[in-house]
Amino acid sequence: MSPVRTDPPYGGVGRELRMVGRQLGYEQLSFWRNPIGAVFTVGFSVVFLVLLASSAGHSRNAAIGNLEVIQYYVPGFTAYGVMSACFNMLAISLVVRRETGLLKRLRLSPLPTSVMVAAIFLNAMVISLVQVVLLLAIGRLGYGAHLPSDPGPLVVALVVGALSFAALGVGVSTFIPNQEAAGPVISIVFFVLLFLSGLWYPLAKGSALARISAWFPMRHMITATFAPFDLRPGVSPWAWHDLGVMAIWGAAGAILAVRRFRWAPARG
Repeated sequence: MSPVRTDPPYGGVGRELRMVGRQLGYEQLSFWRNPIGAVFTVGFSVVFLVLLASSAGHSRNAAIGNLEVIQYYVPGFTAYGVMSACFNMLAISLVVRRETGLLKRLRLSPLPTSVMVAAIFLNAMVISLVQVVLLLAIGRLGYGAHLPSDPGPLVVALVVGALSFAALGVGVSTFIPNQEAAGPVISIVFFVLLFLSGLWYPLAKGSALARISAWFPMRHMITATFAPFDLRPGVSPWAWHDLGVMAIWGAAGAILAVRRFRWAPARG
């Protein structure tokens, strides 16, 4: 009787990618099977874009070079969608998984740690992409917003922002002591900084609020995403300063995550 073959059908890298894809499918299934959480995560940015764009109409604002306000709201809420998925949702999810013992159990399972971490990060990226596509489609088809002529700067801004805020989300999650505090603490800090950063209204350059918000990455994410939508002649779509500041914040978040991250519950 010939022995049963136990070798995996794929090589090392191929098998890892296959496992990541399968685990990502489980992450997506878990996300979409929670309709209330999915609606609030994806639908919040859509609802507020529709409300603000409908109320603003074709009005213009001097703080953004007398452009129509819709040209600011579309990239602003696109940036919000990425930040919400990669920072707010990811940080809260990690705290809940850690304090309920799920992270510890998964780490002790046959599933490689690298596969689990990659699937969690990719899940946040997929949710971000869904929001970006929805918001750009609504802005263009529903309100006539002009999309960037060169998508390169927008893609770079969104990728840098997604990676930076994902790293910040993991870093911030290490400071939250329990799952009861995760939602209130992270959400309050997140939305206060969004308010200061001019998500709901354009900030005039040089204003006190603009100078204060310049210390935080939310403001730079909004500015970097808005730059490709600023189609005035002679205005660069590349917000290099804002991209650099976001990358620095992301590096700081990654350092915190590596130094402080734990798999076991704090109360355990």
